[in-house]
Formats: sequence, C-alpha cells, structure tokens
Amino acid sequence: MNLTERIAYIRGLAEGLKLDENRDEVKVIKAMIDLLEDMAYDVVEMEEVVDEVCNQVDEIDEDLAEVEEDIYGDDSGYVTYDKDTDEFSDDEAYYEVTCPACDKTTIVDEDALIEGGLDCPYCGAEIEFDFSELNEDIDALEEADKKADTKAEDKAEDKAEEK
Repeated sequence: MNLTERIAYIRGLAEGLKLDENRDEVKVIKAMIDLLEDMAYDVVEMEEVVDEVCNQVDEIDEDLAEVEEDIYGDDSGYVTYDKDTDEFSDDEAYYEVTCPACDKTTIVDEDALIEGGLDCPYCGAEIEFDFSELNEDIDALEEADKKADTKAEDKAEDKAEEK
C-alpha cells in the first residue's frame, strides 16, 4: 500500500468507529487524518519531482560523458585545444592543475606554466607555478656537462701533445 491508500484506510477505520463528531478528541483525530492526507499528497508530488530531476541528471551525465570524450579523447595521450582552429589536437600537452584554495582542478597549457601562474577560474585565487627546484636541477646538469666537456677537451689536448 502506498501512502495515500494507507491514509484512506485509516480514515475508513476512524469513520467505522462512528465516534461522536462533537467531541474534541474526535475533532483532533479528524484534523490529524486530514493533515496526514495532505502530507501524503505532498510526498507523492515530491517523489514525482525527484524522479524528473534524476532523469535530467542522467541526461546531463550522458551529455557530459560525450563532451569529456570529445575533449580528452581516448587514454592514448594528451589532447590539446588549438585557439586558432578552435579544435582539439594531440600535438601539444595540457596539464591539470589543482587550486590550493578551492581544491578544484583546471586544465592549463604550457604558456600558463611559463608565465608562472594564473587566477583560478572557480574561486579567483592565484595559482603560482614554482620551478625553482627544477631550474636548480637543470643548472646543476648544465654545470656537470660543462665540466665533462672541459675534461674531454683537456684529454684531447694531452693526447695531441703526446703525439
């Protein structure tokens, strides 16, 4: 039995008791039954609205899945957006960046990384990219390459002098 059927059953039981309708207790019982009936109809209406919203959410989810597939493509590599052609391609890498303020993820291109930061499109907080450690590692590698080149040149000179 659904709610409205159960309320109708209770109303029938109350009417079957043939209570004196002039008594205060009977008036309270009838008012409670009327209230339950109104609440049952409201619940039924809400269930219908929830079902409709769930169907709309399912449709949105399907549409979003299609958009995600168009944007991200398959999992074979990076997908990028070309501003000039207004199309996505696999030529250039985009990167996912998480905002430290709102913890939402956005996609940025290499230009944004090179510029050193951007404003979060969700909360407006500044997202900064710090490559100082990476730059230090690159500097150390370059210095090691220079030393290796110098040693190789010195060895070549020593061999040339020996001849």
